Amino acid sequence: MSHASFLILVQIFCSLFAAVTGVFIFLPSRDTETGVDKTRVVYLYERKEVVYENLRDLNFEYKSGKFTEADYDAMRIGMEAEAARILAEIEQLESAKA
Repeated sequence: MSHASFLILVQIFCSLFAAVTGVFIFLPSRDTETGVDKTRVVYLYERKEVVYENLRDLNFEYKSGKFTEADYDAMRIGMEAEAARILAEIEQLESAKA
């Protein structure tokens, strides 16, 4: 086998390897059912936990002096209103089930 034919074989192999790697990387997966189906109630419970955690963080940051009282009150009122809306919707959806 001559040196020139060896180089051609190496180039062909590298090209095929690059093509197969590209296909593997860029083709979408056929397994599209990987996510968990969530109901609106499950989403709302998750959102409620996030809002409560944000309220705890806000309270901690206010006590550590990062916010003025006016800023704290405005953000707290907004988060509490969001929590109330979430709780009302959860209650509405759960009472409709029963």
